Amino acid sequence: MPVQLTIYIREGCHLCEDMEQALREYATELDFETRRVPIDNNAELETAYGDKVPVLVYGDQELCHYFLDLQALRRVCG
Repeated sequence: MPVQLTIYIREGCHLCEDMEQALREYATELDFETRRVPIDNNAELETAYGDKVPVLVYGDQELCHYFLDLQALRRVCG
């Protein structure tokens, strides 16, 4: 069963696009699925992640922000 990850993004964010592309490159190899969550127009998410997007999260654990941390991703995907 694939590991479920969440990526918090802003629309039009080039760092977000870069991280999503990097994730696509490893999705099959590491067996995970990613749910995209735009933070725009959500005050709670803006407060939590506004200065750090993109943010990759596994459960309640923040794995990385700005750039993909491949070691952290490999750790949670086994």
